[in-house]
Amino acid sequence: MNPKQLMKQVQQMQEQMQQRMTALRVEGSAGGGMVKAAMNGSKELLAIIIDKEAVDPNDVEMLQDLVVAAVNEASRKVDEEMSSSVGAMTGGMKIPGLF
Repeated sequence: MNPKQLMKQVQQMQEQMQQRMTALRVEGSAGGGMVKAAMNGSKELLAIIIDKEAVDPNDVEMLQDLVVAAVNEASRKVDEEMSSSVGAMTGGMKIPGLF
């Protein structure tokens, strides 16, 4: 295969991944869904949704922990989605710098 052609294909894959990352939206939750975090494929936090029942002025630490857990779960989901997308695009081949 022509190296220039291969580089062009890699660049196209990178562009497709950028588009997927921009369009991707995942949600992580904690506390049985009492706290939810929405994140895009660039790992930008888009929203935090907190159920009223999760708010206890006497236990702020629990709410803080739930928020952290929901955000971390959303971040893991972004990683999983991107890994599976890259794997599907490359047929399982690892291409350095693609993602």
